[in-house]
Amino acid sequence: MIQARDITKRFGSLQVLRGVNISIGEGEVVCIVGPSGAGKTTLLQILGTLGTPDSGSVLIGGEDVVKLRGKELARFRNRNVGFVFQFHQLLPEFTTLENVMIPALIGGTKRAQAEKRAAELLEYMGLTDRLSHKPAQLSGGERQRVAVARALINSPKVVLADEPSGSLDSRNKRELHELFFRLRNELKQTFVIVTHDESLAAECDRVLHMRDGVIVAEGADCSNEKLNETIGENLR
Repeated sequence: MIQARDITKRFGSLQVLRGVNISIGEGEVVCIVGPSGAGKTTLLQILGTLGTPDSGSVLIGGEDVVKLRGKELARFRNRNVGFVFQFHQLLPEFTTLENVMIPALIGGTKRAQAEKRAAELLEYMGLTDRLSHKPAQLSGGERQRVAVARALINSPKVVLADEPSGSLDSRNKRELHELFFRLRNELKQTFVIVTHDESLAAECDRVLHMRDGVIVAEGADCSNEKLNETIGENLR
């Protein structure tokens, strides 16, 4: 589903990504972990077409998105990639239903159809009684579930999440994690998740460990002790 090859990115004199290679299959849930400054969010933005690499290629469903520009790129992103952010990024002046509908309306879906699909997703999320509520009237966990529904409105091939449970308490965090895996099992979406949450990473199909702008190890154990051991083995 996603093939990234030799991705580099520099901001001024700072080399953030140093030749990253990633292959992610359809229906996988993959976590990217590592210390702050490792390049995780920059990589996620490039995989989601929100950023452009200095060099390298990114294929999503066989399409080389690095070559896309302007409206063509925006159209591809709208149809194929969903985003979930740490602080949900809901628009405060719109209702729950309207927030979820927005990407569909931008993509040209008729309003009645977009509203029907948004209501179905919110029912799936257990939020049927919150359709007319605005974000300020929702709990943190509810806001994040609305953000997930918004990410799914156009049935994207890939959902990218940046620290999605970072602002949640333990109960809402657990519910969000369970939701991701239920969505993968039932709707067959591919998830790529940047996280510092070891409990989430431990449940993923694969964990990619980043440090200093490169993937240094792959595995389910994201503890520092195990990571350092794996890095040492790879450097021998």
